[in-house]
Amino acid sequence: MHERRQFERRPTSIRVEILHDAFGKIVGYARDISDGGASVMLEGEVRPPVGTEVKVIFKKVSGTVNEEPVAMKIVHQHRNLIGLMFCGGIVPRRFF
Repeated sequence: MHERRQFERRPTSIRVEILHDAFGKIVGYARDISDGGASVMLEGEVRPPVGTEVKVIFKKVSGTVNEEPVAMKIVHQHRNLIGLMFCGGIVPRRFF
């Protein structure tokens, strides 16, 4: 099978807050992150549809990684796992 990913994924366990006007805040944990996006395991039942643009805040134990939410897009979902892609380019290195 051909691998389509452009960027290397790095395992992580960063808390993720996904924000959207229609559903408020969804909490989950990033399982891995790359320069292109993140794979997030959601805690609740709400799963926005593929194609939804959201704002995301990443939080480590030591504090918030990004003060301002970053724009991301939901590119796939399966049960409580969703794939998020950074909108407008590559993620800043501070996320790693």
